[in-house]
Parts: sequence; C-alpha cells; structure tokens
Amino acid sequence: MLVSNDSFWRRGFPVVVPEVGARPLFLLSFLTEETVSALQRQIEELLAKAEPEVELLLAEVVSRSTLRVFIDHPDGVTLGLCERVSGVLNEYRDRYALEVSSPGQDRPLTKPQHFSRFLGRHARVRLREARGGHRSVTGELVGASDHDVTIAGADGVETIPYDQIFRSNLVPGD
Repeated sequence: MLVSNDSFWRRGFPVVVPEVGARPLFLLSFLTEETVSALQRQIEELLAKAEPEVELLLAEVVSRSTLRVFIDHPDGVTLGLCERVSGVLNEYRDRYALEVSSPGQDRPLTKPQHFSRFLGRHARVRLREARGGHRSVTGELVGASDHDVTIAGADGVETIPYDQIFRSNLVPGD
C-alpha cells in the first residue's frame, strides 16, 4: 500500500491508497490498528472538550466508509445526546458516514474500568493471537486489574493481559 503524498495527514490520519495488484481487494485493510487508535484518541479529545461527561467506549471504522462510535453517559444515552455528539464529530463526515450509538446489550469493554465495573457478568474476549488453539474466550468476569482480566470459562479460569485482547464485549442476556 502507498500513502498518498498530497494529503499524508488529512484530518489527522493517513490516506492510504492500494498498490495495483498488491493483493485481492477483499483482503485490503485501509486502516491499521494504530490509525484506528489514533482516531479514537482524537475523538476522545474532542468529546472531552465539548461533552466532558460523555465516555467514548469505542470508535471503529467499518466497511471502509463508516465511522461507528459507541458512547455512554452517567444519565444514559438519549437521541439528543447522540445528535450533539454527531455535531461535535462533524469534521469526520467528509470522509465517513457517521453512526453514534449507545453501547446496547453487547456493550464493548475497552478499558480496565469497564472490566471491573462488570465483574460477575459474562463477556466474550477475542484475542490478538490464539491461546490453546482458541482466539476467543467466553465466560464470567471474575477479576480485573490495571494489567489483565480473569475469566472463568468452559475451559477453566484464564487471566488475559489487556495487550493480548483484540476486542471484547458483554454477552447479551446475562
């Protein structure tokens, strides 16, 4: 992949252009994990200034053209709050379709505090690399520290460092 020279840091993140014949388009990843993390940090900074009580749970780019943002608020997430957050993030609309939403039943767990808050609930944790032949662990959250989370699953109790977690969320219906 090539980075476009004419607009290398457009809106704070690189514009990536695929090399012709580099690989099949369905395998092409336009945004790296580092770029998405930078995007999440930028959005957190914008929200901290404009809506300080709003917590950004997750910002992700889906289908290369949609920016999906999950937020939370101590008083709950209303349509009015989603509209205000959409306004704060207006600068991203020239590049993405913007979706702002409450976390829902399958709430993303992205910070150590999230895991601590939901001890006793069931979660699914997807790993960056397979452990014991599995890339996913589902079970009850039984412990959480600043460095790792402990889950009691079907294969026993496992402690997983946060840096090995690709994505995690609560299991609905728990």
